[in-house]
Amino acid sequence: MTEEKSLRERAQEYDASQIQVLEGLEAVRKRPGMYIGSTSTEGLHHLVWEIVDNSIDEVLAGFATTIQVVIEKDNSITVSDDGRGIPVDIQAKTGRPAVETVYTILHAGGKFGGGGYKVSGGLHGVGASVVNALSTSLDVRVFKNGKVYFQEYRRGAVVDDLKIIGDTEKHGTMVHFIPDPEIFTESTEFNFDKLATRVRELAFLNRGMKISIEDLRMEEPVLREYHYDGGIKSYVEHLNATKAVLFDEPVYVEGEQQDITVEVAMQYTDGYHTNILSFANNIHTYEGGTHEFGFKTALTRVINDYARKQKIMKDNDENLSGEDVREGLTAVISIKHPDPQFEGQTKTKLGNSEVRTVTDRLFSENLSKFLMENPSVGRKIVEKGILAAKARLAAKRAREVTRRKGALEISNLPGKLADCSSNDPEKCELFIVEGDSAGGSAKQGRSREFQAILPIRGKILNVEKASMDKILANEEIRSLFTAMGTGFGADFDVSKARYHKLVIMTDADVDGAHIRTLLLTLFYRYMRPIVEAGYVYIAQPPLYGIKQGKNITYIQPGKNAEEELQQKLNELPASPKPNIQRYKGLGEMDDHQLWETTMDPENRLMLRVSVDDAIEADQVFEMLMGDRVEPRRAFIEENAHYVKNLDI
Repeated sequence: MTEEKSLRERAQEYDASQIQVLEGLEAVRKRPGMYIGSTSTEGLHHLVWEIVDNSIDEVLAGFATTIQVVIEKDNSITVSDDGRGIPVDIQAKTGRPAVETVYTILHAGGKFGGGGYKVSGGLHGVGASVVNALSTSLDVRVFKNGKVYFQEYRRGAVVDDLKIIGDTEKHGTMVHFIPDPEIFTESTEFNFDKLATRVRELAFLNRGMKISIEDLRMEEPVLREYHYDGGIKSYVEHLNATKAVLFDEPVYVEGEQQDITVEVAMQYTDGYHTNILSFANNIHTYEGGTHEFGFKTALTRVINDYARKQKIMKDNDENLSGEDVREGLTAVISIKHPDPQFEGQTKTKLGNSEVRTVTDRLFSENLSKFLMENPSVGRKIVEKGILAAKARLAAKRAREVTRRKGALEISNLPGKLADCSSNDPEKCELFIVEGDSAGGSAKQGRSREFQAILPIRGKILNVEKASMDKILANEEIRSLFTAMGTGFGADFDVSKARYHKLVIMTDADVDGAHIRTLLLTLFYRYMRPIVEAGYVYIAQPPLYGIKQGKNITYIQPGKNAEEELQQKLNELPASPKPNIQRYKGLGEMDDHQLWETTMDPENRLMLRVSVDDAIEADQVFEMLMGDRVEPRRAFIEENAHYVKNLDI
């Protein structure tokens, strides 16, 4: 039997009998968080993925090749595919058309063993009906049997019966919905970049699939089309685009056992950071799970075995640890499972125990074969691991020395830290201030009850280019680790944070920007949970002060600072003549001014640092702070026209 014939027969078998009903559509509008995680912007964007997941399932089943996502001018969403089209015949249990059943009954779909799908991302079968329930209106067009079928719904309720509105030669499904502002009270505005990032990710994870996203809200519509024949191998190349790699082509392995398909692509860089992304049925398993565990176990075992067989490591040498063999590794693990078990509706951790064994076995066999066939690559990987082991042991010794000296104990807080009197971390703020002079002003001007000041001298170590032993040897970084009380790296514990606001306060010049970037690199690489918790802020001291008599008006930094300055000057009376001061450094302000403009919670302006896209953040830090000059030069050339005032 040919594959083509098999697909054709399966397409004919996909009808209403395969749509099984488990329960009615109730309580979704009352408790939307149970179904989409939250009603914040995260939940809003989740609606798109529930519909896209259904189209992806058609791709996984072999019936669709193209998916289109459109943000319409009115901020509604249209998702279309060229799959089989949702069945339109009568579903036996409900006595209604199958498409209506899918969109109005919770837990109705072709994903419950009815033969509709072998592998599915939308596991719970609630996607279509939940999106319908949480939309002011939703309409679906099914292109099937030479006809265009149409049905419309309002807040989950059917407006009219399914009807034929035309003829067509197309096949597939088109869904259009408008999110309900009564549910999504925070915002119903879709973020194009957020959607585009996930769309690109889906293109990487489904080799050969064409998927596009278009934003019609702009004066000039933006269209991005993604199609990667290399699949997750292309994904690894994309992730490492700004990094120096140890070998040109990523290692790629693929295999299938027990109906579980495993794909792994990996490549080493000359850096110190590990970047492992794992997916199950296209769902990003942020917390890992059994597939990631199986991969890590196999990687450590295979590299140690290979190193001993090739005599790169001696018999009496200690085995490389998992941490050693993963240093500098970029890897993408993608499994497809007919019945994945996730922890919770948010699906961030895979729980199937058999996946660990299958991933371990398939990856071990293929990686061992690859290393034997590519001895030069194998040697580079082992030597990278040996260097990492030496650095790990050096860092361990450095930790022990600093602990013996009490340098990382909270009881020995750094001498330069001016601590606050409150012991409530939620109220406490730590200002990291550039230079002793600004540090002095900040200490004088602060509120001693809840504001602590930690001055740093000059530029801290660039952790992007340093191993852990070098980082621990840096006094400024040690002082910061100790002041926060959280530990660092693998030992980091965000619950021990002594301050829930960590504020970077540097001068508004090139050096200040550099120090800020060095600190952000440190936080992102070794204290990331405080960034994810929203504890990191950037102070915004004023750029200008306009003094007229005894009155001072401050102009905050920003793209329109020059225009705002001119506007304020035009508004002021001509006499007495206003005096304009450009603040290049915090030290130019006295303690009263610093408090009034930058530290007083009533008046200050601060930017909260967040990581909406960890992959992009990783690439930006590598590009700005890494060893490779070419990507940095290209970035500067592309963005130089944005710079108006440059203080050097």
